[in-house]
Amino acid sequence: MACRISELVLGCREPEVLARFWCEVLDFVVLDQEGEDCYEIGPREGFGGPQATIILSRRDEPEPGKSRLHIDVNATDRDQDAELERLLKLGARPADIGQSGDEPWHVLQDPEGNEFCLLKARLNPL
Repeated sequence: MACRISELVLGCREPEVLARFWCEVLDFVVLDQEGEDCYEIGPREGFGGPQATIILSRRDEPEPGKSRLHIDVNATDRDQDAELERLLKLGARPADIGQSGDEPWHVLQDPEGNEFCLLKARLNPL
């Protein structure tokens, strides 16, 4: 037997703002909410399916050091340039982490500055 990832947990200052952002980016919905401090978002089918859910949990102070985890996303219904434009309109910002500009991916930040990458390959929707 093996394990598989069922949830990703992201500490953040404004869980509701990030829940809206990531729901739009990933075509997810809010699955559960505990007050204003914790949102679980995921596919409409809910927890336990082929996609992991994301828990956005309030943390007033960021944890020390740079996060070692980031999310990579791939477009499913458009090319990378069109998806980049959509993500920027949703509130993503380009992030400069020393890339050369020749990479086949874009490094971005969500509204709270968490880095994520938009990869080039288009994936089939689930």
